[in-house]
Amino acid sequence: MRPTFVLRGRTPTAASAALLIAAGLSIGPVAARAEATAPANRTIVVAPAGTENADDKGPGSVGRPLATLEEAQRRAREAAAEGKHDVTVELLDGIYRLTAPLRFDAADSGRNGHMVTWKAGRGAKPVLSGAKPVTGWELDDAATGVYKAQVGTGFDSRQLYVDGVLAQRARIKLARSDITLNAAGFTVNNPDLAYLATLPDQKRIDFQAMLSFTNRFAPVQSISGSTVVMQQPAWDNNTYGYDTIQSPLRTPTFFLLNSRRFLDEPGEWYLDPSAGTLYYKPLAGQDLSRARVELPRLESLLQVGGTYDEPARNLRFEGLTFTGTTWLHPSTPNGYANQQTGVFISGVQPHRPADAFTSCAFGCKGFEGSRNSWAQTAAAVQVSAAERVSFVGDTFVNLGSVGLGIGNDANAHAGGVGLGAHEVTVRGNTFTASAGGGIVVGGVRPDAHHPSDPRMVNRDIKLSDNRVYSTAREYLDQDAIFASYVTRLTIEHNYVSDMPYTGIGVGFGWGANDPGGSPEYLNRGLYDFQPIYDTPTTSSDVRVVGNHVRNVVQTMFDAGCFYTLSAMPRSTIEENYCENSGQLGLYFDEGSRYLSASRNVFVNTAAQWAHANNQNGNRTGDLTLIGNYATNPAITGIVDGQRGNIARDNTTITPDNLPEEARRVIEQAGPTGPYRGAPDPQRPPVE
Repeated sequence: MRPTFVLRGRTPTAASAALLIAAGLSIGPVAARAEATAPANRTIVVAPAGTENADDKGPGSVGRPLATLEEAQRRAREAAAEGKHDVTVELLDGIYRLTAPLRFDAADSGRNGHMVTWKAGRGAKPVLSGAKPVTGWELDDAATGVYKAQVGTGFDSRQLYVDGVLAQRARIKLARSDITLNAAGFTVNNPDLAYLATLPDQKRIDFQAMLSFTNRFAPVQSISGSTVVMQQPAWDNNTYGYDTIQSPLRTPTFFLLNSRRFLDEPGEWYLDPSAGTLYYKPLAGQDLSRARVELPRLESLLQVGGTYDEPARNLRFEGLTFTGTTWLHPSTPNGYANQQTGVFISGVQPHRPADAFTSCAFGCKGFEGSRNSWAQTAAAVQVSAAERVSFVGDTFVNLGSVGLGIGNDANAHAGGVGLGAHEVTVRGNTFTASAGGGIVVGGVRPDAHHPSDPRMVNRDIKLSDNRVYSTAREYLDQDAIFASYVTRLTIEHNYVSDMPYTGIGVGFGWGANDPGGSPEYLNRGLYDFQPIYDTPTTSSDVRVVGNHVRNVVQTMFDAGCFYTLSAMPRSTIEENYCENSGQLGLYFDEGSRYLSASRNVFVNTAAQWAHANNQNGNRTGDLTLIGNYATNPAITGIVDGQRGNIARDNTTITPDNLPEEARRVIEQAGPTGPYRGAPDPQRPPVE
């Protein structure tokens, strides 16, 4: 039976009539009227399950909406396949509790230049959630104030959200003197920790190491007496390379997490998945009979992507809220062997020497052999092998990993096809209060920078007027906005605030994949495992313009408001406003080249307003810094006339006496038009 749709808007389809005339066929008056009144748009209305008058057999109208997103998607596919109309799926107000991610491929695409739009209905705030609410709380232990609730079995979660806030998994802090690290794990030195050997479910316990630019997790295998053995290959991979657990680049902070015994602080929680019991110790004044407690079941919500032959096309998502996911990879024997910016080592490394705990604690030749197989954190919303896809006015909140991943490597896409993101627009969205960073564009493996198929190139990506703040709450190494290898990337007029690490990061590869390679990585032995490329990477024509970045580098180190890696021909960083960085303003790290920075304003950077890492044979250079303003006059690694650099006409300022040009840049930085104005971090993001 042919579905019935609500029709909105009418336009003549003159092209169809012209084809008939060209064929020498006459058009009768009835046929002509039909062509002239054909609908330009087909609208399908859907409501959350349980909404009055909603069912999947009705017309899908405002008065009688469909009851499931699955039926709405089926009808939208059928309508789009006709290739004659725009198709709109309107989501009415409420929470749509997903039992599986929504998957959009070529069958969901708009045809013949038409769009398929999934959007909030007028005045509606639809929420797509991968979590289930937790109710039925009862006091478990009066002495500790811990409550419990039954949540069912058959799933696990690393995240819990209470009143819109990512709650802390139960943990204890370890002093460095409490343990002695070794190649298999560690020995417990503090007799007060002898109880660790008696704990149940020891394989669920995590060891966390907060270091300089890495934030690492590894699960426990067993605890016997004072001996703690860690799961493999997580421990091997976390003690391999740079900023490792045993050889960090600054004083480390260690924790043990995820045991019922550790639950002793307000706001902490623990899930016993075998018993289906969730434990939580409320914050002061928190009433669990009224609190919104959401326990995630899904790891992703929306997967957009086809194949290189048949990509997903012409899709738009507007006014939707994505929330309620977890990310379980760090709970596997691989842990989270973080290398930088959400990139991690996974799996047994074939080039790791037997004595790597000592010989590779600060880099080694074998470690270089791991680089080309590094993995990326999978996002809650994923886009790859797709073109002309837009996200407008959406909210990404309370997610267990990255909010939005665009053209990442295949390992980070549930569809199994990575990269290949073309003409993707992300405008006016909000990203906050999640475990991971906001937006990640591009991959890090060889096909990302020197693709074996030209269709893999990520190109023409625009991120504008977005607000990314107070996120990366668990995976502290992740940026608000990060892009690796992209051709024609624009990051403009975004607001970034309150981040543990870098605000906006662009580039990857430390210069090692640029033409001619890097002398530094020749010395390290990288080119025993990969070629020295003689062609440029896909990273070029990057514009970072008009952004307002504040209160970043609050927890981690070796970062700044803006961070770059490797060569990016014809790229600019202009008219941005950076305030209150915990370290640097502009950080041109290894191999950064062919970038210009002008008319940027840097206020209260703890360290230099600009720094270039040009040590140890890195080819960092060809940088142009003209007409910038900074309260901290320090600049290092960039000398006018050396290494192809130009640095002149940069002005030291004071916050209370700003030049007119600097004031103009500050006033115009951040979101524009209807998206202007910083968010209120105290306002709960989901009502």
